[in-house]
Amino acid sequence: MKVAVSSTGPDLDSQVSPRFGRCPYYLLVEMGDMSYETLPNNSASAPSGAGIAAAQEVASRGAEAVITGRFGPNATQVLSQAGIRMVSGASGTVRQTVEAFKNGSMNETPQSPTTIGMGVGRGLGMGRGAGMGGGAGMGRGMGRGMGRGIYPPAQQPSLQQTSGTQPSQEQERDLLRIQLAELERQLEEVKKRLGELR
Repeated sequence: MKVAVSSTGPDLDSQVSPRFGRCPYYLLVEMGDMSYETLPNNSASAPSGAGIAAAQEVASRGAEAVITGRFGPNATQVLSQAGIRMVSGASGTVRQTVEAFKNGSMNETPQSPTTIGMGVGRGLGMGRGAGMGGGAGMGRGMGRGMGRGIYPPAQQPSLQQTSGTQPSQEQERDLLRIQLAELERQLEEVKKRLGELR
């Protein structure tokens, strides 16, 4: 089984990076023999879309699981859509973490893109949400940040923008399906809120 681990350095004795999308390296580790490939994270300093690009990169390299300190909501959504197992809360060296995962002493993170995160995002209502990427808030100037913010299609990074390479048709279809599902969900939230305001 191939596992991708967010890392602060290029080898197995490096510390696990606490952030998936912004880590300096990914180590793709073959659990059977602990052989690995080091991937520099070219998206780490991107102004936006780092989690999406990182998730797409490790998925394209055949990772079946990803281990990190913390996932952002966009990375969670892409990895979940790709059927990749996720483990968060990891610390220590990459080697120790992979061994712990191999021994079954690490629990998978639920694959729900609605897990509350730590980011601050755009609110849909009058307030600015401080939940997972945004907040529908319920307005009245104090948005609670429990929802997911609107991310207009024009602002969503394309595969080419985030990875710097031309995407395959399959990758582009996958990203468009994710974007469509998110827009449909957001439309339902807007309709529900409009109904509440009538």
